[in-house]
Amino acid sequence: MSDIQLKNLVKSYGDNVAVAGINLHIEQGEFFSLLGPSGCGKSTTLRMIAGFIRPTSGQILIGSDDVTFLPPEKRDIGIVFQNYAIFPHMSVAENIAFGLKLRKKSPAEIDTAVAFALRQVGLMGYEDRYQRQLSGGQQQRVALARVLVTQPRILLLDEPLSALDKALREEMKYWIKELQKTLGITTVYVTHDQDEALTMSDRIGVMREARVEQVGTPQEIYERPKTLFVTTFIGQSNVIDVTVKGRDGDRLAVGLGAETALTRLPAGDLASGSSVKLVVRPENLIIGEPGTGLLATVVSETYQGALVRYRLSVGGQDMVAERQNQSHVARLSPGQICGVSWDPERSEVLVA
Repeated sequence: MSDIQLKNLVKSYGDNVAVAGINLHIEQGEFFSLLGPSGCGKSTTLRMIAGFIRPTSGQILIGSDDVTFLPPEKRDIGIVFQNYAIFPHMSVAENIAFGLKLRKKSPAEIDTAVAFALRQVGLMGYEDRYQRQLSGGQQQRVALARVLVTQPRILLLDEPLSALDKALREEMKYWIKELQKTLGITTVYVTHDQDEALTMSDRIGVMREARVEQVGTPQEIYERPKTLFVTTFIGQSNVIDVTVKGRDGDRLAVGLGAETALTRLPAGDLASGSSVKLVVRPENLIIGEPGTGLLATVVSETYQGALVRYRLSVGGQDMVAERQNQSHVARLSPGQICGVSWDPERSEVLVA
């Protein structure tokens, strides 16, 4: 297994810059996700690592090897695409054996390796089935087995769950992560689905407009976003216009209409009177009696089974709060007055 280094990696198509100087170090054995909206450059980055796209400039290292201009077959990688690309005229065993035959392995070596790969992906007994006889999840496992049987240094996954229905997608993301953890293979996973990235990754690189905006663990990305884009792209956040009032001990005081709230201190100094964005996740808002925290008015209530979501008007701005749906907690009605507060450590201020 190997680590991966991307050094000032650039890909341009004329005046269109698809990837703009990315620098990343993906650790050996790490599950690293490139997350972002369509067109942000994540798949282009993956395909440059794979060797299918030639960089305009920069460097790609796999382990100590500079593979920047090597063809895909010389990089010792495995890649699984969105559509799996299983050969319909071949059985499961023949699909898995395909890469080994290209490498001119002996029949005995191939039989042993195929049997081991089938055990790895839980498809023992499926050797003689064809694509038309497999579910979407089983096809995905065949595609993974076909890659893993060649024992690549790194595994690349290009939105492999997007073609599956929601229930199967939920099942497969845990299965893939567990398999990767067991194998210890360095994995780069491309997705636009934040839930997949948060669930599966050791670290995430959030991309926007050809650049990486933030790299961190799922917890860091979700709880300590560094930009407004990361804040709004990952989960749902209340992003409120506030004015800096000044430091209050180890907290920052901000003005929200006639109200004053506290939040955690930012990394840099902010001048009193400057306009910033206050960021609080809905699950971190605490609804209480009037007089506890900021004065709020319930605008609407949305029942979501385990959760009840309330839209609140606070200081002339809307905020969304989530509450567990519990029998001993009274539901609030539109027009009702309440208080709303939060732990300052669970909030951020960001410059617009």
